[in-house]
Amino acid sequence: MGTYAAVVLAGGAARRMGGVDKPALPVGGRPMRDRVLAAVSDATPRVLVGPADVVPDGVRVIREDPPGGGPVAATAAGLALLDPDTALVALLAADLPLLTRPAIGELLGHVAEEAAAGGGERQPDGACFVDGDGRRQSLCGVWRVAALRAGLDRLAVERGGSLSGAPVRALLAGLVVREVPWSGDGPPPWFDCDTDEDVRRAEEWAR
Repeated sequence: MGTYAAVVLAGGAARRMGGVDKPALPVGGRPMRDRVLAAVSDATPRVLVGPADVVPDGVRVIREDPPGGGPVAATAAGLALLDPDTALVALLAADLPLLTRPAIGELLGHVAEEAAAGGGERQPDGACFVDGDGRRQSLCGVWRVAALRAGLDRLAVERGGSLSGAPVRALLAGLVVREVPWSGDGPPPWFDCDTDEDVRRAEEWAR
């Protein structure tokens, strides 16, 4: 697949957890956002969108406009730091403490396999995991940068220039998505931590 970039979204308000800096909460002794960044350690560049005082070496940090403007605004901010020729990006929530490099590799592989297959069908714009009920985990996926940028441009026109508060499903509307069920060993890499109970479950899995 060659190189890919990673954009990790860490600007959520965590209202269900009292407004704490959720990505900074430790799981297995490490902040969740650092665990996500470690899963994409071979990505170039790695971009963290959100507040962060200390990040691993080489990670670029930016804030969405406006701060707290939601995942689509954060995606736009993160993509703005990528080189123009970057083809693929892992777009990830920062609260995925069980994410692993093999899981990212599986997503990258699905995009490559379908692109190589060719034929008359439209090439996939990305791949993301789906949970046991078939729900897309869109912020645990690998996407073609050009497709995301086209979606951002379309949404900006539709919304009068503002991406604040736009839902991710609107960004991905019309994209060809390869839905990938997790079949590997260990806990599901798409498991996100929205509550204190989720964090406790992730801690048990991470032991």
